[in-house]
Amino acid sequence: MKKMKIPKFANKTKKETTGNVTTGKKVQSFSQQLFGAFIIFMFLVWGYSLIEQKKTTPTIPLSQFADLVIQQQITSITVEGDSLTGEKADKTKVISKKESGSSVLETLKIYGVSSSTLATTTILVSSEKGFAFWGSLIPIIIPILFLGFMIWWLARGIKGANVQALSFGQSRAKVIYPDDTKEKIMFKDVAGAKEAKEELAEIVEFLRAPKKFTDIGAQIPKGVLLMGAPGTGKTMLARAVAGEAGVPFFHLSGSEFEEMFVGVGASRVRDLFDMAKKAAPAIIFIDEIDAVGRTRSPSLGGQGEGREQTLNQILVEMDGFEPTMNLIVMAATNRPDVLDQALLRPGRFDRRVTLDLPDRSDREAILSVHVKLKPLAEDVNLKVIAERTPGFSGADLYSLMNESAILAAREERKSVAQFDLIRSIEKVMLGPERKSHVLTPQEKKITAYHEAGHALVASCLPDADPIHKISIIARGHAGGYTLKLPLDERRLMSRATFLDDIAMSLGGYVTEKEIFGDITTGPSNDLQVATAMARAMVTRYGMSTLGPVTYVPEGEQRSVFYSKEYSEAFGEKIDGEVKRILDEAWQRARSIIIDKRPVLVAIAEELMRVENIEREEFEKLLTLHGIPVKKKVEVV
Repeated sequence: MKKMKIPKFANKTKKETTGNVTTGKKVQSFSQQLFGAFIIFMFLVWGYSLIEQKKTTPTIPLSQFADLVIQQQITSITVEGDSLTGEKADKTKVISKKESGSSVLETLKIYGVSSSTLATTTILVSSEKGFAFWGSLIPIIIPILFLGFMIWWLARGIKGANVQALSFGQSRAKVIYPDDTKEKIMFKDVAGAKEAKEELAEIVEFLRAPKKFTDIGAQIPKGVLLMGAPGTGKTMLARAVAGEAGVPFFHLSGSEFEEMFVGVGASRVRDLFDMAKKAAPAIIFIDEIDAVGRTRSPSLGGQGEGREQTLNQILVEMDGFEPTMNLIVMAATNRPDVLDQALLRPGRFDRRVTLDLPDRSDREAILSVHVKLKPLAEDVNLKVIAERTPGFSGADLYSLMNESAILAAREERKSVAQFDLIRSIEKVMLGPERKSHVLTPQEKKITAYHEAGHALVASCLPDADPIHKISIIARGHAGGYTLKLPLDERRLMSRATFLDDIAMSLGGYVTEKEIFGDITTGPSNDLQVATAMARAMVTRYGMSTLGPVTYVPEGEQRSVFYSKEYSEAFGEKIDGEVKRILDEAWQRARSIIIDKRPVLVAIAEELMRVENIEREEFEKLLTLHGIPVKKKVEVV
């Protein structure tokens, strides 16, 4: 059972970076070629056997042929060189051979055929056809030709393999050209990110009119680093810069440089920059550059040598830009803290653009972009959806609109309604409903009281966010959930907010212990969340009695050489401070559960009856029991 939290990060935006791609021809493997040659050979054998079967005319000795003539069974004789073809009255034919140089009349007379018999028999003499000669050579020529074809085919495969091996170090960049209207993106197609677009507009001007800057002695920046949470639109903005400037866009991921062989990545970097220089002015975009641009450190057993060579080659290529060359390298990462300092020095990625999660107005604009191709019902209000999705990235909003369209289509409706959008918010956050997850009556009761505990504690604490929905229907890994959303857009978290959130997280744990005298596995995630917040208060934000000190170095989870920057004795103090914060939050939650037990029972019983309580119904329950409702401040 999980309480609902506003996501800080989300999945990466969908990347539409397919363009005109130049790739090598696929080469069949040796086994495929051998199998194909075997099939062709079988067809040739089958065809040759059919030809042989057609030769059904019998060949008989000359003496037997003469007896048939004497018996007048043969009505006509066709002479074709040394071959004699006799046709009987029933139109069947027989073949025989005579001696070379002798006439057919002399030969037949030797075998006793009289002149009168020959006079009644039609004799036709025709010249020997050339096919007879070539026909005798076919059984020899066909195997020779087939063997030669097999040698040529296999040699072609070997040659293709050599070509593939030679192209192993070539760049695999995808290219979007300015005239590709289907893939081209402009700034107007990217909603929100106003400050980022203003910064990148300068890059567009550099590419459009470089002479204006070079005449005054200014140099075009070589590198632009886009930083931000996953799904904030870094790739789309890079494509929009290329679209606005009307230049080719070379796109590939940092991991595409790497292979199992050392040196391949550096070769691909050289090939990529050579391609881009020929197409200049152009933009090279390296997505997830942290895959190759991490801080260099002493390798263990040769590990990371290929990555470091790739990084070194990128640094060298960026230094090798000519001042007049209109080539800009753009890169994106959501982990700028792990990048090598050589990448970030002036002259390389010295322009850094930060993309934040969209605020309410930006979310509404992004939703407006994603609904262009979706028919909407009259009750759809995108402003309400934008208010209910704080912390959502552009990718989350795209997924929300797509899920709402899927829900409408599944229910055989032609338009997307507001109800579809509301349901999709929860689906994107937690996953689909698990309708097959049937709770026993006792489990349903425990879950209802657990979620009611979360909601009641949050409603009684001044700095906790108001409750928007409570549900005991399982979604994803959660057996139930409590959705809370802030009153206004919030960029900073205060100490009081942290303490109230920790107490709210422990509300379900305390409720189970006070109401049922025992606890279940349901609060496991709540305890993890509460402990993580308490430890962050102590070690990162200086919100404890230990003072304004941070005890966790930046990027500590990412370094294999990390060692604690405090002693074991001080580590015990940190653990003690975390325990103190959790104990105080537990006491605050317990006092609320005990004092407001009638309200808790009312909320839990209503949950067991309807399974879902929306914000309006929940606020009515609070007002009925004398608990003031938190008022929303309207955003102008």
